[in-house]
Amino acid sequence: MLISLHIENVAVIRRADIDFHGGLCVLTGETGAGKSLLIDSINLLTGGRVNREIIRSGEDKALISALFSPPEGDTAEAILALGIDLPEGDSLMLQRVITRDGRSTARINGRAVTQGMLKEVGELLINIHGQSDNQKLMQPSAHRALLDNYAQNADELKQYTETYARFKSVRDEITRLKSDVAERIRTREMLAFQIADIDAAKLRIGEEEKLTERRDKLLHLEKINRQVSVACRVLCDGEKATVTTLCDRATAALEQIAPLLPECDGLMERISSIRAEAEDIAECIREFGDEDVDDPTAELDRIESRLDLISRLGRKYGEGVAEILAFRENASLRLFEIDTADERIEELAEEENKLTLLLEKEAQRLTSIRMAAAASLSSAVQESLTFLDMPKVRFVVSVTPTPMFTPEGRDDVAFLISTNPGEPLQPMVRIASGGELSRIMLAVRSVLNERYGVPTAIYDEVDTGISGRTARKVGIKLAAIAGGTQNILGERRGTGTQVICVTHSAQIASLADAHYVIEKQDKPMSDGTFRTETSVREIEDCDRVEEIARILGGLDVTDAQRAAARELIAERNAL
Repeated sequence: MLISLHIENVAVIRRADIDFHGGLCVLTGETGAGKSLLIDSINLLTGGRVNREIIRSGEDKALISALFSPPEGDTAEAILALGIDLPEGDSLMLQRVITRDGRSTARINGRAVTQGMLKEVGELLINIHGQSDNQKLMQPSAHRALLDNYAQNADELKQYTETYARFKSVRDEITRLKSDVAERIRTREMLAFQIADIDAAKLRIGEEEKLTERRDKLLHLEKINRQVSVACRVLCDGEKATVTTLCDRATAALEQIAPLLPECDGLMERISSIRAEAEDIAECIREFGDEDVDDPTAELDRIESRLDLISRLGRKYGEGVAEILAFRENASLRLFEIDTADERIEELAEEENKLTLLLEKEAQRLTSIRMAAAASLSSAVQESLTFLDMPKVRFVVSVTPTPMFTPEGRDDVAFLISTNPGEPLQPMVRIASGGELSRIMLAVRSVLNERYGVPTAIYDEVDTGISGRTARKVGIKLAAIAGGTQNILGERRGTGTQVICVTHSAQIASLADAHYVIEKQDKPMSDGTFRTETSVREIEDCDRVEEIARILGGLDVTDAQRAAARELIAERNAL
């Protein structure tokens, strides 16, 4: 669950630290005090889109961080699967910093992560249910995934999607191979021509480099011979002062003093090595020159013609001999595929039939699971709606088989509602009443949370369009989701999810396990001006009575409102 939340420089919030408790936590305050800013901050912390306008005026950056209790069970496994380390027994910290230039950095347990990873982890820890979330829940495109999550059929769905991927790949290949016959003939003729064109050249790997090297040598043959002659004369072929003659002179001189200086023997051996090396080098150099070429011009013409042929082929099939031959290999494979297309189509058709039978079986299994889950979900939501003073509303999860396979099965899933007796069931998106919508969404969310809920659920504007007894029922439902009440009408206890609710309803606020008030104040600055700041504080006892009395209404809080507030709180303690 969410243990604490720290906010800096978010709009009118200069700094706020909130320590949350388990159970049902409510946030109240005057309209415009900044309650929505808390939800916006948590949304940013869980990977929401950045709006730099949210940074407090005059500041360079905003910071939001949250500390969560050690993740457990499936939540912990999912976080570990994302590559986030979870030392046993340690809390989990999420942090996000947003700068004035619109950039943001995210960290999990001090480690820098991407916004996508922050979002994935955040969605495992917190669900935010607001007006935009309600709109998403009403969209038919989301209903199949919600039902699958409720049905917990991940293994069956994964098996089906893998089979479907193979089935679609086979079908796409059959379609490709059965493409226009005239086009296949044209393609075959083109490939045959390209292969013949390349084969006629009889290319060899490395040929282009050798030809270029040979061409350059022939172009500079006179210069090469001249410089080879110079080098050889210097080393040993000259008549005067060559390396070999100089070595001979040095050796002769040392022989005269060798009897007097024994170390001269070693030096003479080294000179002898130098002389032998010079002769060997000269021999290697001679091979560079004195080449007997009958007609260099004719050979150059042959080389240039060959290089021009390789260049022409390269412009059509790829740069260099290696790419040209690779093109030829690919063309050969395509030609073979065309020539054997009929046999391949027969093989693929047989495989398609096998996959179709397998898909039928797996799709039927998915349909059966979904229909059973749909009946269970419909019944559970209907029960919650009855408790929320909507006994005449009918809620049905419709699972309709479709004729075509899709990546998710062969079922259309839709959440259908009838709000008045005698009216037909219709898609949820057509619901008009804000009060009805809030309660229906709460009923659906409460049932879904019991099956696969995250540790913390946040409800914003859940009391829209309701009041009195109905608002009290909504509050009891929220407390039940939080595991905080076994209510007087026999509603079953929830799963123990931490529930944080922003509310304007005294009937809901009085049921809280922890109550926080959001206040906006004008604080004096050093220059004598005032600046608005929003603060958050937990309230208890008399302060709580005073806040609930304020919510009950009136220009001034009266003793009667305080008495009513105490009665609401006392009723909560009796539930």
